[in-house]
Amino acid sequence: MRVDDPKLKKIEPPKMTLGDRFYLPQVAAGLAVTAKHIFGVAFQDTAITVQYPEVQHVPSPVYRGVHRLNKDEEGRPKCVACMLCATACPAHCIDIVGSTAPESWPDREKYPESFVIDELRCIYCGMCEEACPVDAIELTGLYDLTGLSREEMIFDKTKLLSVFDVTRDAEPMRFTTPPPPADSSAATQALESPIS
Repeated sequence: MRVDDPKLKKIEPPKMTLGDRFYLPQVAAGLAVTAKHIFGVAFQDTAITVQYPEVQHVPSPVYRGVHRLNKDEEGRPKCVACMLCATACPAHCIDIVGSTAPESWPDREKYPESFVIDELRCIYCGMCEEACPVDAIELTGLYDLTGLSREEMIFDKTKLLSVFDVTRDAEPMRFTTPPPPADSSAATQALESPIS
């Protein structure tokens, strides 16, 4: 079609008022939305924030927090220095130096002479916990971890064992399937039944 075709209808853009030219309606609309959110939250019953540290946050059941190095019944570290956790760690924040276990420890060949986790480098993925064959390393629900220097956030074996002492009664994180029902015969039947 040609530009001078009579079938074409020329549409003029709307004339802007003085207020439109200064964007006053848009500014007022933005301020109204902001005021609605500010005053709407102020008068809500459900607060989003907590008054930390007076009110402690309860983390999710699947929260991954600070590591702990578990002890066995005799108070020794459970770790057998197999290096699987250090190998599985994608952040390479675990450093273990293994040594031959003393003669008084007949249940293992090696033990960790040095066990260090850099908590600042860790991404808290839980792969170290999954890789450990003896459940020696676990992630806890502790989240209020602070330090004034990088060295304070590098946990050695002593500090990891002290985290175990603090969280001994707390249930560690579990990223496995749920446990079978209390009735073991029902669980056995459920596992043996064919899938239909």
